[in-house]
Amino acid sequence: MSDELTRRVISCIAESQKIPAEKITLDSTFEELGIDSLDGVNILFALENEFNINIPDEGVQGVRGVRQMVEALDKLLSSGGAARA
Repeated sequence: MSDELTRRVISCIAESQKIPAEKITLDSTFEELGIDSLDGVNILFALENEFNINIPDEGVQGVRGVRQMVEALDKLLSSGGAARA
């Protein structure tokens, strides 16, 4: 998982949730950040726009923190199966 990917994911979370990026770390959980399931949907939309991909629901089920989100995106991007048509 690259530093660039991590930076972009943290930036998307910060922008969509109006949280200062410096308060978000790779080890932050969504609970710690006050992110609920509806917020999570907004984050997914922001990430889909940022990376120009479609994120399947099953690809992010059970994701509870920033590290898990970065790892799920890394897996999705490296498989090539998430590209938008």
